[in-house]
Amino acid sequence: MRLLDRYLLRELLVPLAYCLGGFLIFYVSFDLIFQINQFQEKHLLFHEVVEYYVVTLPEIMADQVIPISLLLAALYALTNHSRHNELTAIRAAGVSLWRLALPYLAVGIVCGAVIFTLNEFWVPNAAEVSKEIMDRHIHDSDPNKSAQIWDRHWTGRLEFHHDADQRHWMMSHYNRSTSEMITPHVTWETPDGASHWLSAGSAIFTNGQWRFYNAERWDRAADGFGRQTTNAFIDVPFSEPPASIRAEIKVASISATEAAKEGGKGPRLSIRELSSYLHWHPHLDRKNRWPIIMTQLQARLAAPFTCVAVILIALPFGARSGRHNVFIGVAGSIFICFAYFIIQRISVGLGIAGYIHPILAAWLPNILFGGAGIFLTSRVR
Repeated sequence: MRLLDRYLLRELLVPLAYCLGGFLIFYVSFDLIFQINQFQEKHLLFHEVVEYYVVTLPEIMADQVIPISLLLAALYALTNHSRHNELTAIRAAGVSLWRLALPYLAVGIVCGAVIFTLNEFWVPNAAEVSKEIMDRHIHDSDPNKSAQIWDRHWTGRLEFHHDADQRHWMMSHYNRSTSEMITPHVTWETPDGASHWLSAGSAIFTNGQWRFYNAERWDRAADGFGRQTTNAFIDVPFSEPPASIRAEIKVASISATEAAKEGGKGPRLSIRELSSYLHWHPHLDRKNRWPIIMTQLQARLAAPFTCVAVILIALPFGARSGRHNVFIGVAGSIFICFAYFIIQRISVGLGIAGYIHPILAAWLPNILFGGAGIFLTSRVR
């Protein structure tokens, strides 16, 4: 790494660390003001409040804090270099603006990878885990304790259809934590024309397959010949793992209105969960569920590239020649952030409603701001 790259990275990472820390302290402080009474009512201890914020903060970091902090830090660093004529000296030494931007782009790629990791592995389960923390101290004297504990992990009356394998599932209750089913009923057809029916008292996912207890199975061949089997348990290697069923539950709770909230995210699903749902349902209704799922999937894919778009738009605004007040960069970052998130909300909302294609809806803000950044940077003298 060249000495120049190390210098530029240091001058960027220091304000980035301050911005990240400042935004997190600001968010936690204001959230505590509004939630302190609820924490007291739930009898949460100090370490449990800390645990609650450790679980919930990654979502706000991935959605807003990291991109905004990176934009603010990049504009501050570039404006500070420009007002001290450092950029002029660097470019006079034969270093192009694009070569100078490589350390900034590298930081943008790393921040994008962090956003991808948070959205894929941490954020999807944050809502459920935070609710468990809030409900951890239910009084023994509470007459509704049993019902609250039951509702915490169980989903009642679940029904879904696996289009790819032509398999239909029904059950009275499903435990999202242990993957236990109560009174499951499964019907499916095979390519040879045979039909099958399976009913059990309960089922659990173990050793990579579903085990049905107190099970009764009925198989009818294409020629009409039927056979009934009754066993204490029956192991069936169905392709539906518990993770896909949890995704099915999440998607079933999404409406167009909920999906449009928080920039089109609504109930949070990972790319893996959304892809699994699309694999299960290759023939979604193009006027109803398909725009919602596809827009969310494309939004997850586009989210990490927000950081690269942030760097591209910061370059022409911060790297202008001449002496500039450093607070111009701060004011510019605020304006750019508002413009970006407004366009993002509108674009994703239009995609969910089916007015524009989901790919365009999710990628439009990055295309507009990244393209504008490349165009304006090419005109910087």
